[in-house]
Amino acid sequence: MVLKSFSKINLSLSVNKKLKNGLHNIQSYYCLINLHDKIKITKIKSDRDIVKFTGKFSRNINKKNNSITKVLNILRHKKFISNYYSVEIKKEIPVFAGLGGGSSNAAFLTQHLLRKKYDKAILKILEQKVGSDFRLFFHKQGFLKDLRTIKDLNKKNLLYFLLVFPNIKCSTRYIYSKVRKYSKKLDYDSKKINTRSKFIKLLNNYDNDLQSIVEKRYLVIKKIIDEIKQKKGCYFSKMTGSGSVCYGVFLNKKTAKAALKRIKQKFPNYWSTLAKTI
Repeated sequence: MVLKSFSKINLSLSVNKKLKNGLHNIQSYYCLINLHDKIKITKIKSDRDIVKFTGKFSRNINKKNNSITKVLNILRHKKFISNYYSVEIKKEIPVFAGLGGGSSNAAFLTQHLLRKKYDKAILKILEQKVGSDFRLFFHKQGFLKDLRTIKDLNKKNLLYFLLVFPNIKCSTRYIYSKVRKYSKKLDYDSKKINTRSKFIKLLNNYDNDLQSIVEKRYLVIKKIIDEIKQKKGCYFSKMTGSGSVCYGVFLNKKTAKAALKRIKQKFPNYWSTLAKTI
């Protein structure tokens, strides 16, 4: 069995406050995109799991303590599974980049193993062990109202993305430790986003609160975002998550493809690609 483990894009990200447990409460419009890792999973006769990472972005992954081993150990400990597995993950999603690759791997593996027979209790445990963005991958497009609540978007919008990864591995913990100002909480109103044009207009008015922090530490981030923003057909350009992937939003593939060609010429040493909502 081969699973597709999709990545995510934060279309907005506002940090509201720091919680007592040390995490930050955030709100975010987000979507899953067709950039994905491949997870090959096979049941084996053994007393231990075999987990292997391959692909261009597999080098910086802890081979013994990662999101896959955590999921398998927790589900077996809680008696949701009893078998052992060989799991090979081909990494096509950049790591430490704001695309949620590790959490995605954990979420899609969980969905496969439990066949949607899961409850809030086990999801909460997995989220605590894997990461606060774990639950995002159970919704294709949504609004994260707070760390516990996701509103599905009634209208699924087709968007194209130009992605650029400047080979910078951002530490989520470090970036959040530098947050000093907090944004006012947003009210979710489905009427404001019931057409694609309204949705784009809304997102244009919302920022990623972490972006300025990353830009100050890594000056090239602002340079990339500004460069993408100037491309024909780009409606807005931002950074996703705590970085460092930068992206531009386009409404058709042709203009996005033309922009990608120019970005590759401008930043030949950086990984860049096109993606779209799933």
